[in-house]
Amino acid sequence: MEFETLDFEIRDNVAHLTLNRPKAANAINLAMGRDLMQAALLCDEERGVRAVLISAKGKMFCAGGDLASFVDAGDAMPRLLKELTKYLHSAISSLARCNAPVIAAVGGAAAGAGFSLTTAADLVIASQSARFTLAYTQVGLTPDGSSTHFLPRLIGRRRSLELMLLNRALTAEEALDWGLVNQVVPDDELEAASKKLAKRLAAGPTLAFGATKRLIAASDPDSLETQMELESRAIADASRTSDAKAGIQAFFAKERATFVGE
Repeated sequence: MEFETLDFEIRDNVAHLTLNRPKAANAINLAMGRDLMQAALLCDEERGVRAVLISAKGKMFCAGGDLASFVDAGDAMPRLLKELTKYLHSAISSLARCNAPVIAAVGGAAAGAGFSLTTAADLVIASQSARFTLAYTQVGLTPDGSSTHFLPRLIGRRRSLELMLLNRALTAEEALDWGLVNQVVPDDELEAASKKLAKRLAAGPTLAFGATKRLIAASDPDSLETQMELESRAIADASRTSDAKAGIQAFFAKERATFVGE
Protein backbone atom coordinates (compact mmCIF):
# COMPACT_ATOMS: atom_id res chain seq x y z
CA MET A 1 0.00 0.00 0.00
CA GLU A 2 1.35 3.42 -1.02
CA PHE A 3 1.26 6.39 1.34
CA GLU A 4 1.71 10.09 0.66
CA THR A 5 3.49 11.12 3.85
CA LEU A 6 5.19 8.02 5.20
CA ASP A 7 7.02 4.91 4.08
CA PHE A 8 5.59 1.56 5.07
CA GLU A 9 7.17 -1.83 4.56
CA ILE A 10 6.92 -5.22 6.24
CA ARG A 11 10.27 -7.03 6.38
CA ASP A 12 11.02 -10.13 8.41
CA ASN A 13 7.78 -9.75 10.38
CA VAL A 14 8.59 -6.13 11.33
CA ALA A 15 6.37 -3.31 10.07
CA HIS A 16 8.64 -0.34 9.37
CA LEU A 17 6.58 2.86 9.60
CA THR A 18 8.74 5.85 8.68
CA LEU A 19 7.47 9.43 8.81
CA ASN A 20 8.49 11.05 5.54
CA ARG A 21 7.89 14.80 5.48
CA PRO A 22 11.44 15.87 6.35
CA LYS A 23 11.16 19.29 4.67
CA ALA A 24 8.20 20.02 6.98
CA ALA A 25 9.96 18.58 10.07
CA ASN A 26 7.63 15.56 9.73
CA ALA A 27 4.77 17.70 11.04
CA ILE A 28 1.41 15.93 11.07
CA ASN A 29 -1.07 17.34 8.55
CA LEU A 30 -4.39 15.83 7.51
CA ALA A 31 -2.74 13.56 4.95
CA MET A 32 -0.27 12.19 7.49
CA GLY A 33 -3.06 11.65 9.98
CA ARG A 34 -4.93 9.52 7.43
CA ASP A 35 -1.75 7.69 6.47
CA LEU A 36 -0.96 6.89 10.10
CA MET A 37 -4.46 5.52 10.61
CA GLN A 38 -4.26 3.29 7.53
CA ALA A 39 -0.76 2.07 8.40
CA ALA A 40 -1.83 1.29 11.97
CA LEU A 41 -4.79 -0.69 10.67
CA LEU A 42 -2.41 -2.73 8.51
CA CYS A 43 -0.21 -3.40 11.55
CA ASP A 44 -3.27 -4.58 13.45
CA GLU A 45 -4.70 -6.74 10.66
CA GLU A 46 -1.65 -8.30 8.98
CA ARG A 47 -0.89 -11.57 10.75
CA GLY A 48 2.71 -11.39 9.58
CA VAL A 49 3.37 -8.23 11.61
CA ARG A 50 5.01 -9.25 14.88
CA ALA A 51 6.66 -5.93 15.76
CA VAL A 52 6.20 -2.31 14.66
CA LEU A 53 9.07 0.16 14.34
CA ILE A 54 8.20 3.86 14.05
CA SER A 55 11.00 6.15 12.90
CA ALA A 56 11.42 9.25 10.76
CA LYS A 57 13.45 10.64 7.89
CA GLY A 58 15.41 13.84 8.30
CA LYS A 59 16.82 15.64 11.31
CA MET A 60 13.62 15.69 13.37
CA PHE A 61 11.44 12.85 14.55
CA CYS A 62 8.25 14.93 14.41
CA ALA A 63 7.53 18.61 15.07
CA GLY A 64 3.94 17.89 16.06
CA GLY A 65 0.87 19.20 14.32
CA ASP A 66 1.34 21.13 11.08
CA LEU A 67 0.57 24.66 12.31
CA ALA A 68 0.79 26.07 8.79
CA SER A 69 -2.10 23.87 7.69
CA PHE A 70 -4.06 24.97 10.77
CA VAL A 71 -3.61 28.62 9.80
CA ASP A 72 -4.60 27.88 6.20
CA ALA A 73 -7.87 26.42 7.46
CA GLY A 74 -8.91 29.82 8.81
CA ASP A 75 -12.23 29.72 10.62
CA ALA A 76 -12.46 25.99 9.88
CA MET A 77 -9.47 25.26 12.16
CA PRO A 78 -11.56 23.65 14.92
CA ARG A 79 -13.19 21.30 12.42
CA LEU A 80 -9.79 20.48 10.89
CA LEU A 81 -8.37 19.68 14.32
CA LYS A 82 -11.29 17.39 15.11
CA GLU A 83 -10.79 15.53 11.83
CA LEU A 84 -7.01 15.33 12.20
CA THR A 85 -7.17 14.06 15.77
CA LYS A 86 -9.79 11.48 14.78
CA TYR A 87 -7.26 9.98 12.36
CA LEU A 88 -4.30 10.29 14.73
CA HIS A 89 -6.20 8.90 17.70
CA SER A 90 -7.54 6.00 15.65
CA ALA A 91 -3.95 5.16 14.70
CA ILE A 92 -2.83 5.27 18.33
CA SER A 93 -5.77 3.13 19.43
CA SER A 94 -4.98 0.47 16.81
CA LEU A 95 -1.29 0.40 17.75
CA ALA A 96 -2.10 0.24 21.46
CA ARG A 97 -4.50 -2.68 20.96
CA CYS A 98 -2.55 -4.73 18.40
CA ASN A 99 -0.56 -7.80 19.43
CA ALA A 100 2.71 -6.55 17.99
CA PRO A 101 4.94 -4.53 20.33
CA VAL A 102 5.43 -0.96 19.06
CA ILE A 103 8.88 0.65 19.18
CA ALA A 104 9.55 4.35 18.60
CA ALA A 105 13.07 5.22 17.42
CA VAL A 106 13.49 8.93 18.18
CA GLY A 107 16.22 10.97 16.57
CA GLY A 108 16.20 14.75 16.85
CA ALA A 109 13.21 16.60 18.25
CA ALA A 110 9.91 14.99 19.21
CA ALA A 111 7.55 17.91 19.83
CA GLY A 112 3.82 18.22 20.35
CA ALA A 113 2.02 15.28 18.79
CA GLY A 114 5.41 13.81 17.93
CA PHE A 115 6.16 13.59 21.66
CA SER A 116 2.64 12.25 22.24
CA LEU A 117 3.23 9.51 19.69
CA THR A 118 6.27 8.31 21.63
CA THR A 119 4.28 8.13 24.87
CA ALA A 120 1.86 5.73 23.16
CA ALA A 121 4.64 3.38 22.00
CA ASP A 122 5.41 0.27 24.05
CA LEU A 123 9.18 0.85 24.01
CA VAL A 124 11.25 3.91 23.05
CA ILE A 125 14.88 4.18 21.96
CA ALA A 126 16.31 7.70 21.64
CA SER A 127 19.48 9.06 20.12
CA GLN A 128 21.70 11.22 22.29
CA SER A 129 20.65 14.32 20.36
CA ALA A 130 16.93 13.66 20.82
CA ARG A 131 14.83 16.29 22.56
CA PHE A 132 11.30 16.00 23.92
CA THR A 133 8.86 18.87 24.41
CA LEU A 134 5.08 19.17 24.33
CA ALA A 135 4.78 22.89 23.47
CA TYR A 136 0.99 22.85 22.98
CA THR A 137 0.24 25.57 25.52
CA GLN A 138 3.11 27.61 24.08
CA VAL A 139 0.80 28.33 21.13
CA GLY A 140 -2.40 28.44 23.16
CA LEU A 141 -3.53 24.89 22.40
CA THR A 142 -4.07 21.78 24.53
CA PRO A 143 -2.31 18.39 24.42
CA ASP A 144 -3.59 15.58 22.23
CA GLY A 145 -2.29 12.35 20.72
CA SER A 146 -3.01 10.39 23.94
CA SER A 147 -0.43 12.34 25.97
CA THR A 148 -2.90 13.28 28.70
CA HIS A 149 -3.65 9.57 29.10
CA PHE A 150 -0.17 8.09 28.96
CA LEU A 151 2.07 10.78 30.44
CA PRO A 152 0.57 10.85 33.97
CA ARG A 153 0.79 7.06 34.03
CA LEU A 154 4.43 7.12 32.93
CA ILE A 155 5.82 9.98 35.01
CA GLY A 156 3.09 11.13 37.42
CA ARG A 157 0.76 14.10 37.59
CA ARG A 158 3.18 16.81 38.68
CA ARG A 159 5.87 16.08 36.13
CA SER A 160 3.20 15.80 33.44
CA LEU A 161 1.86 19.23 34.35
CA GLU A 162 5.40 20.61 34.36
CA LEU A 163 5.83 19.48 30.77
CA MET A 164 2.38 20.63 29.72
CA LEU A 165 2.23 24.00 31.47
CA LEU A 166 5.88 25.09 31.34
CA ASN A 167 6.79 23.43 28.04
CA ARG A 168 10.08 22.19 29.43
CA ALA A 169 12.29 20.50 26.87
CA LEU A 170 13.94 17.28 28.02
CA THR A 171 17.22 15.93 26.74
CA ALA A 172 17.42 12.25 25.87
CA GLU A 173 19.20 11.52 29.16
CA GLU A 174 16.56 13.43 31.13
CA ALA A 175 13.81 11.53 29.31
CA LEU A 176 15.57 8.29 30.26
CA ASP A 177 15.83 9.39 33.89
CA TRP A 178 12.13 10.31 33.95
CA GLY A 179 11.07 6.96 32.49
CA LEU A 180 9.96 8.28 29.11
CA VAL A 181 12.46 6.24 27.10
CA ASN A 182 13.99 2.82 27.63
CA GLN A 183 17.41 3.36 26.10
CA VAL A 184 19.65 6.14 24.80
CA VAL A 185 22.23 5.37 22.14
CA PRO A 186 24.74 7.40 20.11
CA ASP A 187 23.14 9.11 17.13
CA ASP A 188 24.83 6.87 14.59
CA GLU A 189 23.64 3.72 16.40
CA LEU A 190 19.92 4.55 16.60
CA GLU A 191 18.87 2.74 13.45
CA ALA A 192 20.84 -0.42 14.21
CA ALA A 193 19.75 -0.55 17.87
CA SER A 194 16.06 -0.06 17.07
CA LYS A 195 16.11 -2.66 14.29
CA LYS A 196 17.87 -5.12 16.58
CA LEU A 197 15.18 -4.66 19.23
CA ALA A 198 12.39 -4.98 16.65
CA LYS A 199 13.94 -8.19 15.32
CA ARG A 200 14.16 -9.62 18.83
CA LEU A 201 10.51 -8.83 19.56
CA ALA A 202 9.37 -10.15 16.17
CA ALA A 203 10.92 -13.51 17.09
CA GLY A 204 9.02 -13.63 20.37
CA PRO A 205 5.59 -15.03 21.39
CA THR A 206 3.43 -12.44 19.61
CA LEU A 207 0.10 -13.56 21.07
CA ALA A 208 1.53 -13.54 24.58
CA PHE A 209 2.92 -10.05 23.94
CA GLY A 210 -0.51 -8.88 22.82
CA ALA A 211 -2.19 -10.39 25.86
CA THR A 212 0.39 -8.73 28.09
CA LYS A 213 -0.33 -5.34 26.50
CA ARG A 214 -4.05 -5.82 27.12
CA LEU A 215 -3.45 -6.85 30.73
CA ILE A 216 -1.44 -3.69 31.34
CA ALA A 217 -4.21 -1.62 29.71
CA ALA A 218 -6.88 -3.38 31.79
CA SER A 219 -5.08 -2.48 35.01
CA ASP A 220 -6.17 1.12 34.40
CA PRO A 221 -9.92 1.72 34.64
CA ASP A 222 -9.79 4.92 32.55
CA SER A 223 -10.33 4.38 28.83
CA LEU A 224 -7.67 5.51 26.36
CA GLU A 225 -10.30 6.12 23.69
CA THR A 226 -12.51 8.19 25.99
CA GLN A 227 -9.56 10.36 26.98
CA MET A 228 -8.53 10.89 23.35
CA GLU A 229 -12.08 12.01 22.49
CA LEU A 230 -11.79 14.59 25.27
CA GLU A 231 -8.44 15.66 23.82
CA SER A 232 -9.97 16.13 20.35
CA ARG A 233 -12.72 18.37 21.69
CA ALA A 234 -10.38 20.33 23.96
CA ILE A 235 -7.86 21.22 21.24
CA ALA A 236 -10.67 22.18 18.84
CA ASP A 237 -12.20 24.43 21.48
CA ALA A 238 -8.81 25.92 22.34
CA SER A 239 -8.22 26.78 18.67
CA ARG A 240 -11.21 29.14 18.79
CA THR A 241 -9.61 31.34 21.46
CA SER A 242 -7.76 34.62 21.01
CA ASP A 243 -4.82 33.08 22.86
CA ALA A 244 -4.45 30.32 20.27
CA LYS A 245 -4.52 32.81 17.41
CA ALA A 246 -1.90 34.94 19.18
CA GLY A 247 0.22 31.90 20.03
CA ILE A 248 0.28 30.51 16.50
CA GLN A 249 1.00 33.95 15.03
CA ALA A 250 3.89 34.42 17.47
CA PHE A 251 5.26 30.98 16.59
CA PHE A 252 5.63 31.89 12.92
CA ALA A 253 7.00 35.34 13.80
CA LYS A 254 9.49 33.68 16.17
CA GLU A 255 8.32 35.94 18.97
CA ARG A 256 7.00 35.37 22.48
CA ALA A 257 3.22 35.31 22.53
CA THR A 258 1.21 37.65 24.72
CA PHE A 259 -1.75 35.78 26.17
CA VAL A 260 -4.80 37.55 27.61
CA GLY A 261 -6.72 34.51 28.87
CA GLU A 262 -9.47 34.72 26.27
